[in-house]
Amino acid sequence: MIRRMIEEYKPFDEQEEKDRQVILDWMDKFDNLLTRENEFAHFTSSAIIVNRARDRVLFVHHNIYDSWGWVGGHADGEKDFLGVAIREAREETGVKNVRPVSEKIFLLDTLPVLGHEKRGKYVSAHTHLSVAYLLEADESEELHKKEDENSGVKWVPIGEMVGISDEPHMRRVYRKAIKKIARH
Repeated sequence: MIRRMIEEYKPFDEQEEKDRQVILDWMDKFDNLLTRENEFAHFTSSAIIVNRARDRVLFVHHNIYDSWGWVGGHADGEKDFLGVAIREAREETGVKNVRPVSEKIFLLDTLPVLGHEKRGKYVSAHTHLSVAYLLEADESEELHKKEDENSGVKWVPIGEMVGISDEPHMRRVYRKAIKKIARH
């Protein structure tokens, strides 16, 4: 199911086509990409959360990365990546009413993660095989941060999502997201 979903994904640009092929190649070589047991690369599921007008995105300030960005998390054995993205959206922002704009993959990327400490343990540098979805939430809902993961939650004008990120590699992802949202 996961392989077919990635094979059927229509890449937005050359970067996504290259990353799609890399992910498929890694799937041929490793059978443990759904868990963090694979310390080299593993699947994550993220979400770009938009308001109904599609002019604002819901971002969190990540403690580990010290940067504003999208929500998401590790698959941790779960094969329902959309379900992971929705769960993470609710947990990390406090929104309860979040729904997929589409059940199809919205963005596909291989993303570098620098070595860091998490809960007192060192995590080596690795790659996230990122499957992301486009979700919609109501701007009027009360927001709550998830203290152990983020220090802030806020709606950001879509045009500011690139500039608010302190992660250079994510700026490319957010620029791509802006272009794709405009086409939705």
